[in-house]
Amino acid sequence: MTGEWLPDWLHQRALISPNRLALIAGSARWSFRDLDQRATQMAHRLNALGLGAGDRAALLLRNGAPFVVLVHALSRLGAVVVPLNTRLTPAEINWQLADVRAQLLIYDEANAAATAAARGLPALRLASVDAGLHLRPPTQSTPATSANVMLSKAKHLSGMPETLRFTQSDKGGFPLDAAHSILYTSGTTGHPKGAVLTFGNHWWSAVGSALNLGLRADDRWLACLPLFHVGGLAILLRSVIYGITAMVHESFDPVDINRAIDDDEVTIVSVVGAMLQRMLAARGDKPYPPSLRCVLLGGGPAPPDLLEDCARRGAPVVQTYGLTEAASQVATLSPEDALRKLGSAGKPLLPTELRIEQEGVVVGAGQVGEIVIRGPTVTPGYVDRPEATAHAIRDGWFHTGDLGYLDEEGYLYVLDRRDDLIISGGENVYPVEVEAVLRTHPAVEDAGVVGVPDERWGQVPVAFVKLHDAATLTEPDLTAFCYTRLARYKVPAHIRFVESLPRNAAGKLLRRALLESWP
Repeated sequence: MTGEWLPDWLHQRALISPNRLALIAGSARWSFRDLDQRATQMAHRLNALGLGAGDRAALLLRNGAPFVVLVHALSRLGAVVVPLNTRLTPAEINWQLADVRAQLLIYDEANAAATAAARGLPALRLASVDAGLHLRPPTQSTPATSANVMLSKAKHLSGMPETLRFTQSDKGGFPLDAAHSILYTSGTTGHPKGAVLTFGNHWWSAVGSALNLGLRADDRWLACLPLFHVGGLAILLRSVIYGITAMVHESFDPVDINRAIDDDEVTIVSVVGAMLQRMLAARGDKPYPPSLRCVLLGGGPAPPDLLEDCARRGAPVVQTYGLTEAASQVATLSPEDALRKLGSAGKPLLPTELRIEQEGVVVGAGQVGEIVIRGPTVTPGYVDRPEATAHAIRDGWFHTGDLGYLDEEGYLYVLDRRDDLIISGGENVYPVEVEAVLRTHPAVEDAGVVGVPDERWGQVPVAFVKLHDAATLTEPDLTAFCYTRLARYKVPAHIRFVESLPRNAAGKLLRRALLESWP
């Protein structure tokens, strides 16, 4: 361990600004003092169940106040937060619980049915947040610090690097290199892996974001992303570190999001492209209020037509490029560059370093290659995956598997996943480019492109297209439309019209699922 510690960030915030509004979630409107007291009570309750430092507690919960309290309570115990995707099947949830060797699964009534398979895991205990871990009103007792709630004897986090030991201290805080959470990667290119994120990873991610986007005393960050996703979890931690209000919506509804922006003084909202498209469609021509200073757009390369639509409307969109393995943001466009560098994901956030490599060799401006990063936001590795960790982290640099390039000014442009690249007759085809063209057709609502084997060209692109309601379009007409806007080798060889496209909870297109459905 490095010996570097931070004070318990929620307790410290409650001491600094106890009456400031910390959380809006459903009927809950809690100050930082309220949230701190509830986290302390929950930590005692979890400790009474036998949970302590180093234990792994999985959360299978919808967005809401209980999720927020549990995240802070588990940190206070020195336990590791393992958020689970509520959209997974019971079998997938069971696999992740076994893979991470969770000691406790905390669930709510909405997800109770998905826990059936998990009840067969011998080392796992289950607790319902609705039945046995309900949130009592805060008492007036002095809140305990993390030092007097944690178990006096730390437990080694089996399967993690030796640097991830959590040891008891009288400092009442968090060692920066201790594990805070384990988040499973989206699995868009293979089997999910549990990425360890330390307190230091989350801290430096919060610092880098604030240095880029700025910080105002009246900031209110709307979390409509799932809290089990790194982008949602990051909002909870940043709001406490910054001392700003987090507004948590249980689910994404474009009308509700627009209403919150108009009526609830939201200044920042985090979304992905598909969510933003629905927000704009629901809003019509009504402009966004000047109080909204940033729409943080992540989840993969944004379609150019979407960015151009936002620019026309004056919507304050800044594109960001992030990873689960880097505690959310890696690079983010600064607000003043939002229009000048339309389509760019900006520059790497301090203190992250970023470069582009081809076959291990760093390349210059304008050359496409793999995006490689290093810095204190980057995961120390994957749980029980030493080979995957060694493959991803080489000579201190994390290899993302994403393709992009830097322009002459050092701004990042993200193209696609390296595994999604289509090589047709020796030419590179980036699916996101073809998808962007397809979406410019007025009848097309959404599109996904993958490469399939071809005897002549090696691979050819094929497209899955969802039309707007009541729209009609034929494959020849859409193909002809593409020929006027794309090189011949980029035009989809086949187009299939579908009712919906498979996306994960973060809004990312699951191209593997498209491939599995072909032909």
